[in-house]
Amino acid sequence: MSSVAVVSSENMDEKQQSVSTPVVQAAAAKVNLLGMSRPELEKFFEDLGEKKFRAGQVMKWIHQYFVTDFAEMSNISGKLREKLEKICEIKAPEVVHRNYSKDGTRKWVFRVGDGEGSLVETVLIPAEDKTGARKTLCISSQVGCALDCSFCSTGKQGFQRDLTPAEIIGQLWMANYSYMEDVPVAERERTVTNVVMMGMGEPLLNYDAVLSSMQLMLDDFAYGMSKRRVTLSTSGVVPKIDQLAQDIDVALAISLHAPNDELRNELVPINKKYPLQQLIAACQRYLAKDGNESARRHVTIEYVMLDGVNDQPEHAQQLLKLLKNLPSKINLIPFNPFPHAPYGRSSRNRIIAFQKTLSDAGFVCTIRQTRGDDIDAACGQLVGQVADRTRRAEQWKKKVAQQQEILRTQG
Repeated sequence: MSSVAVVSSENMDEKQQSVSTPVVQAAAAKVNLLGMSRPELEKFFEDLGEKKFRAGQVMKWIHQYFVTDFAEMSNISGKLREKLEKICEIKAPEVVHRNYSKDGTRKWVFRVGDGEGSLVETVLIPAEDKTGARKTLCISSQVGCALDCSFCSTGKQGFQRDLTPAEIIGQLWMANYSYMEDVPVAERERTVTNVVMMGMGEPLLNYDAVLSSMQLMLDDFAYGMSKRRVTLSTSGVVPKIDQLAQDIDVALAISLHAPNDELRNELVPINKKYPLQQLIAACQRYLAKDGNESARRHVTIEYVMLDGVNDQPEHAQQLLKLLKNLPSKINLIPFNPFPHAPYGRSSRNRIIAFQKTLSDAGFVCTIRQTRGDDIDAACGQLVGQVADRTRRAEQWKKKVAQQQEILRTQG
């Protein structure tokens, strides 16, 4: 067993616990190998005067056996292990809290810098599918988010900074490790089956770090995930969608949430810069760059259901017209309220009627099952314990209170 801090997961249901992160305690000057891609590691070892195949060996120890102690890397010479111990570390972000829900959902709060606001959250959602037990990890790419979508609690805290590749891939590393803590190294195996870049932040606004992390997810020397099981979700940064098409083959999801520009300008403000016509065209271009075993068979459309806002029959008809020439699957998401949110969740009957309209027109349309909301892990609740560093949340609450007072006096 490596020299990591192990925390028992017994009696974790519905409880939030302070934990120690399984990382090597090392000087800041050491090189963190956790977020390095295979080409980067190959160059690193060549610069050390070693053969570049050492990169693949070390990657397997890190990402497949979840080892952080170089002394345990038995197929590497003792001399090299000693050298790596002196100049390198394998360091995941620090876990400050973790919550395990009764439904199997897990949430981690990571500290990625100094101060109360330097926290991000990661959520793992288990489910059964035709291939067996699926474990989908929702990964954050930024501390906060600059886009300020009106229905999302994360956006109310504002934006602090981008995450590094080590901080992004470290979320996947930790999620896997959480199932391996008491498993002998030789018997460990990767548990997370699917990844969605859909947590805190807009992934395409942290492009280089997100791309590098997804390349690690796909690399057979790391997580070896299928292209179809790695999904990037964007609110619609059109130029970066085109760049993504050139750089990697992963599944694409669009946080759409409105079928017309007027409404989407209100719900998803980036639409003012990249309106729907441009966004749909970018999605069509993304799908056009196809290949064998490609993930690009369709685009997943994420659509949060807001009571009386975007859930009416005319909205369903507008959505059909918007997507008629775009191969897509539609995922309807019941809104998860957060404090001072100005929206309510659409009724179950309204969501089912909306789904029927889309399904009858030939679209594959599903309703997302709400998971983990007992631990604030559901979609739109990822603000968690992150401090509001921009006073955006305070301003938002004040605005909502003013609107409520106007309605009260008018009533």
